[in-house]
Amino acid sequence: MEEKEAVQALAALAQLSRLQVFRSLVVAGPDGLTPGALAQLLDVPAATLSFHLKELLHAGLVSQQRDGRNLIYRAAFDRMNGLLGYLTDHCCQGHACLDAKAGSCTP
Repeated sequence: MEEKEAVQALAALAQLSRLQVFRSLVVAGPDGLTPGALAQLLDVPAATLSFHLKELLHAGLVSQQRDGRNLIYRAAFDRMNGLLGYLTDHCCQGHACLDAKAGSCTP
């Protein structure tokens, strides 16, 4: 992932409602969710949800697929993993620093 793409993805996630939408889609997995299901789950008005989904789509963090009359939104796991990889690339100057017990980097 390039720096500009990382900034765009982080900017899209730097808003509470969009972060909640994205996390809900991550939890839903490959089946994804319809906007109606997301709106009900998060108690967000449809117009507001539409705006946030558009921002996440623009950042490449979600995908959209038509299934008959419904739209299905899914988390773009490849893009999410690319962002995580970008953020952790060269962690601790290239030395292994992941503490398996803690599940985090410990310099």
